[in-house]
Amino acid sequence: MDDTELVLRLAHDLDGSFEALVRAHVDRCHTIALRVTGNPHDAEEIVQDALVRAYRALATYEPDRIRELRLRPWLATIVLNLCRNRARTRTVPSTPMAPLVDAGWEPPADGTTDPASLALEGAERDRLAAHLAALPDRYRIPVVLRHVDDLSYAELAQVLGRPEGTLKAQVHRGLAMLRASMAGTELEELTA
Repeated sequence: MDDTELVLRLAHDLDGSFEALVRAHVDRCHTIALRVTGNPHDAEEIVQDALVRAYRALATYEPDRIRELRLRPWLATIVLNLCRNRARTRTVPSTPMAPLVDAGWEPPADGTTDPASLALEGAERDRLAAHLAALPDRYRIPVVLRHVDDLSYAELAQVLGRPEGTLKAQVHRGLAMLRASMAGTELEELTA
């Protein structure tokens, strides 16, 4: 079911349709939280809290307002705000960045199942996740939303409250920093 049909169902019957919203968006919300926080435990808690907040908000909305919602950016905004709140109140260091692909990862479509090849791919994903986690928030968050969650620049502008041109520059700069970091160039040189 697509988001257009889902918001119509939510507007008509929130309690009967909310599970469909959870099923449709829980994985992408978790991915956003995981990429922003770098901590699987925090990400799980943030997603649970985000879905509770989404339900409570929807329960107060008029049906017309629900029908006008763009679920992906709306939920991404809730998740990001919770990530920021968690970062502000964090007193204990988080665990190392989790792999880019979670436990549900499947072997590549080309059929490669050679353990050595799969181990190298996993190590490369972990390396990429670590480099992504090292990016400053102003670059990491737009890169995650654009290239991991596949939001459009218009949706990014809605979620982050920044002009599209600024976000295009931040995504471009973030990707350049990520490439340079992966190639061994220090991030400090790029942010100066």
